[in-house]
Amino acid sequence: MYDTSLTAGWPEEESREDALRAGGREARPRLWSAVVAIGFTLAQLAFVVPGMGLGWDETVYVSQVSPHAPAAFFSAPRARGISLLVAPVTGLTDSVTVLRCYLAVATGGALYAGLWVWRRLLPGPVVALAGALFATLWITLFYGPQVMPNLAVALSALIATGCFLRAVREDANGRTGTGSLTGMGCALAVAGLMRPTDALWLALPLAVAACAVRSWRRPVVLLVLAAGVALGAAQWVVEAYTAYGGLGARLHRASEIQGGMGWHLAFGDQLRGLEGRSLCRPCDMPWRRPWSALWWFALPLLAAGGVFTAMRTRLRAVVIVPALTGLSLAVPYLLMIDYAAPRFLLATYALLLLPAAVCLHHLVTAASPALRRPVVPAVALLLLLHVGSQYVILHSLAERSRASRGSVGRIATELHRLGVRPPCTVTGIEAVRIGFSAGCASRQIAGHDASISRAALLALAQRQPVAVLVPLGHRAPAYAHTWRSTPFPQVTGLPGFRAYVSPSARPRTGGAR
Repeated sequence: MYDTSLTAGWPEEESREDALRAGGREARPRLWSAVVAIGFTLAQLAFVVPGMGLGWDETVYVSQVSPHAPAAFFSAPRARGISLLVAPVTGLTDSVTVLRCYLAVATGGALYAGLWVWRRLLPGPVVALAGALFATLWITLFYGPQVMPNLAVALSALIATGCFLRAVREDANGRTGTGSLTGMGCALAVAGLMRPTDALWLALPLAVAACAVRSWRRPVVLLVLAAGVALGAAQWVVEAYTAYGGLGARLHRASEIQGGMGWHLAFGDQLRGLEGRSLCRPCDMPWRRPWSALWWFALPLLAAGGVFTAMRTRLRAVVIVPALTGLSLAVPYLLMIDYAAPRFLLATYALLLLPAAVCLHHLVTAASPALRRPVVPAVALLLLLHVGSQYVILHSLAERSRASRGSVGRIATELHRLGVRPPCTVTGIEAVRIGFSAGCASRQIAGHDASISRAALLALAQRQPVAVLVPLGHRAPAYAHTWRSTPFPQVTGLPGFRAYVSPSARPRTGGAR
């Protein structure tokens, strides 16, 4: 049984029969949430996990904790939370499939935890519908088993916001709310460990709400909000002083790598990214699949409809807070950077789908019997079409990733044949993925990931094999133009390039081609 009020007290006494009836009603929302979470996990295992290799960003994160190859350069904006999450698996095996299965189960469990938190805040069907809509987005499914921090932040935001509302409600009802406060602090800490700036944008609207509503003004709530963010971001801040010259220097460098944080409208970039692009930078290509963004236009309308519906009930605060928190989390990615990746808004989608589900539930249940007859099939049909469109995009993106994995593996094998075997170093285009697959370090002498000087690279080439990967049609660096070279044609997911191999590499068979 859920309480729709933030101020009404819980009954102090309850008969045994009432308790049994309440227990039965409690079990149904848990069952619906479990079905959604299990379905989400199984969908990842069926449609995403098989054969999908590591992406560029994933390789950077995995390399920090994997004994397979030296760690790739870790740039200023990144945080080590997701690397710590996968460390127990990467320390035992280099199997990407095992790693993805682990993450699929972990994210499925985290989704269930997030929905479980909301079971006493919103009706069970609403919570299950919101979870199902979120779980069937291609973005959620694609990044569920990936070594990326964005979905972890989204699920942390779902848990933290729900725990916040439960904590302030329990206090208004004269209860301590210790468990809810603990859950909120832990969820914020996880978000901070994954992406410290996202944790700030998550905590900000919750802190404002805690100050704005008189019955919610508890110092302990603000203290837990601050402590959660601080605890999660502590490692990132300490690393700023030990490796980047201070917090200000790291923030400045992070802004440079992001293209300069400022007033940049990225709405159009996000729309193009929804076609199935993992990264849209630069995002100046044609918009070929407008249908892929229909749900994106519908989401704010449905969320607004949910807020409007809740304004007339005692659920208004329960619906308004996640809506405002979701919008807060979207601010840096829609207004402050000049490129887009669909995964950036996962936390926003997770929270806005709660009021959107309230709206859809109201459309179906509040309609008169005469209207309900056409409304229910119409809503069901639209949702089925939406899920189908998400699967089409997911399938296309997953297939490209699988093809890319095979290409990277074949290139690594050929580099081994050419004599580029551990210990070794790869630099140039796609150096991170190819180098990691070959068991080599990846280093760059220029750009955002610059981590070695030209002189140091040449000195390294005297002691171990070094491969310089140059895009086809471009000239080799002056220091490498006399090295043996081998062309690699363009394949799915990888551009064509020519590999220049240092004289220290000893090929197994054959020579230059």
